[in-house]
Amino acid sequence: MSGSLHDVKNDIWMKTVVIGIALLVVGGLAYGVMSVGIASMKHHAWEDTIIPYENAHDHYVEASDEFATADKAWEDAGRPASGEVHDEREDALEHYEHAFEEYDHAEHAKIDAHLSYLTWKTAGITIALMMVVYASFYLVAGFFNSIQPDDDPYAHDGDHEEHHGSASPILMASGILLFMMGFPGFVDTCKAVLGLDYAADYGGFTISVVGFMIAIVGIGNWWREDLAGHHEQVALGQPFGGQDIRKAGMWIFLMSEMMVFASFFSSYLRMRTEWCTQWAVDSGRCVGPADVVTASDLLRHDIGTLLPGAINTFALIISSYTIVLALKTAKDTKWTVSDNKLMAKLFPTRKKAVRNYLMMTLALGSLFIILKLIEWSHLVAEGFDINTQAGSIFYVATGAHGLHVFIGLLVMLFMIFKADTVGYDEKNGRGIEYFGLYWHFVDLAWVAIFPAFYLY
Repeated sequence: MSGSLHDVKNDIWMKTVVIGIALLVVGGLAYGVMSVGIASMKHHAWEDTIIPYENAHDHYVEASDEFATADKAWEDAGRPASGEVHDEREDALEHYEHAFEEYDHAEHAKIDAHLSYLTWKTAGITIALMMVVYASFYLVAGFFNSIQPDDDPYAHDGDHEEHHGSASPILMASGILLFMMGFPGFVDTCKAVLGLDYAADYGGFTISVVGFMIAIVGIGNWWREDLAGHHEQVALGQPFGGQDIRKAGMWIFLMSEMMVFASFFSSYLRMRTEWCTQWAVDSGRCVGPADVVTASDLLRHDIGTLLPGAINTFALIISSYTIVLALKTAKDTKWTVSDNKLMAKLFPTRKKAVRNYLMMTLALGSLFIILKLIEWSHLVAEGFDINTQAGSIFYVATGAHGLHVFIGLLVMLFMIFKADTVGYDEKNGRGIEYFGLYWHFVDLAWVAIFPAFYLY
């Protein structure tokens, strides 16, 4: 596992309780300030635009009817270049153009106010939910490990080349299975609690919650095993002979992930190039370019709507850099405190420097998820939902990528905890290296998704 052994006592896990409570407080504050406070003000501002918009719309309809009547009279009169009929048409045209400008301005003001409300409402809810999930991992995993008997990691040091069995994979797999089995009921119950027109399914909700808890216990067990540490296992057979098993496994996993995202890209390119099979042509299932509205059609012409995706691109690129800095610092035996006062405060020791670089990576990844959901809320408000071919491809592709980012953030929760407790150094820094391979893949996948799905 970690490449070195550590004597980890159970009381170290009580620190997760403090972290979990702090995260819940942050989530509550974010929800209160953003979703309740600022969003309420934005909602009032949105409501204030509705009456002016309706008045401008009525004025526009009246001016349009007036111009249509004057234009018809002008046509019936043989389109005279001057005279009373001509002047009435010109006055009606001027009135129509003014009413249209007024209506267009009022409509944009209403849309902007609505999107501003959605931004703050979605941001607050997203941060709150993320903090609840983060806190759940720390609290449940910490409590599970704090009640376990203390083990001596050096008791089996002589047989470190043997396989170390673990119950973590089967616990995590079983928990995820139950969670997915009850997930439809979980979603319906949450919608019913929110006051939407859905029937609550408490059976499915319970199964899903139980599965989630089992999965966290499995993850917590893995946390305990990795924190205590084991010597790296080396592959003996071909073609990975001499390589660390974790490193070879990560590369094989990333190859399978490439196939998953390749399927998303192939579906998107097929839609954009209007490629159809003969059976689809014969059945009339192929649509022309005028019938397809993609996310990029709505995003690339509006810098305000495109901005979250653009910021996310830089956030992931920078997060790849910060995790490289964490690895570099962990392996640097000659690391010294910077002469710069600000840098010295941010990174006072090698151990805290690794932790803080990982925390920066976590913050940037969390920003990605928050902006992604804000962007989705804007697209849904504009009528671009998952019920269309273009919508399903976009939301499934970007949603799958967002899920990969979120899973990486959950792994990073433990890495930050480990960096703050037993610490990373040149002996166990390979854990950061192998996770970094996954994180760089997620970053590169987005670098390909952004221009294809957002700009093309």
